[in-house]
Amino acid sequence: QVQLVESGGGLVQPGGSLTLSCAASGRILSINTMAWYRQAPGKERELVAAVTVSGSTNYADSVKGRFTISRDNVKNTVYLQMNGLKPEDTAVYYCNADIQRAATWRYLEVWGQGTLVTVSS
Repeated sequence: QVQLVESGGGLVQPGGSLTLSCAASGRILSINTMAWYRQAPGKERELVAAVTVSGSTNYADSVKGRFTISRDNVKNTVYLQMNGLKPEDTAVYYCNADIQRAATWRYLEVWGQGTLVTVSS
């Protein structure tokens, strides 16, 4: 079974930093795009940042210049470095990846369980 496991969430003061990690495990042949989404209370889930297998990235306008997404293709892990955090960044952050499973050779969109980030003084 293929799964994504996130870590690194928590409580941070405005202006602070956090780094989220998300590791893929299971029988994996390859991973295409990896991404971070977030969902704030009462709001729809939104894309925060994404990175392709070649390293191309894109970001939501609200996080450009503050967040950095990166990946380690050997460790099958994606990171989200978050600097200059604001209260409006408070949300559950979800990892997402297109994973080619060894069992079927097909790509499957997989979601992590989510990790809570709270920005508050």
